[in-house]
Amino acid sequence: MTPDFTNVHLWDRLAWAAANLDPVQTEFRVVYDPPLGDGAPAPAAILVPDPNWMAAALAGGILPPVEMYHREERDAAGNFIGPADYWIAYEALPPMTEEEAIEYLIKKDIPREVWDTPEGRNSSSFAICRVDQLPKTREYRNAWRLAA
Repeated sequence: MTPDFTNVHLWDRLAWAAANLDPVQTEFRVVYDPPLGDGAPAPAAILVPDPNWMAAALAGGILPPVEMYHREERDAAGNFIGPADYWIAYEALPPMTEEEAIEYLIKKDIPREVWDTPEGRNSSSFAICRVDQLPKTREYRNAWRLAA
């Protein structure tokens, strides 16, 4: 059972989860095309959820709403204020399913331009799959791309 983490920093919550919860290795992976940079298109990337993080997501009472990761606050001079000050005072999310945890990770760890599809775009920039659907070896990994 997850203790009451009111006014406890996210880092301490995650440290407690890693020390006290059994890691959960999910079969889900997220394959995505990273945003194009200045050079040639990058090969597909694969998001593999950390087993300790997945245990925390499934247990509930630890993780903040995903919007917390995208907050940008500025002081009176317009300088960015880092997130450290608001990782304590938030209401933690209830337990998630594996599918909900994967959706959370997509919004947390993959660049917004990959998952936030604008109007008029008709191709996916990511795919959720099972580990057995990926090639067994990493041979030619740098040539992987999502099919259009």
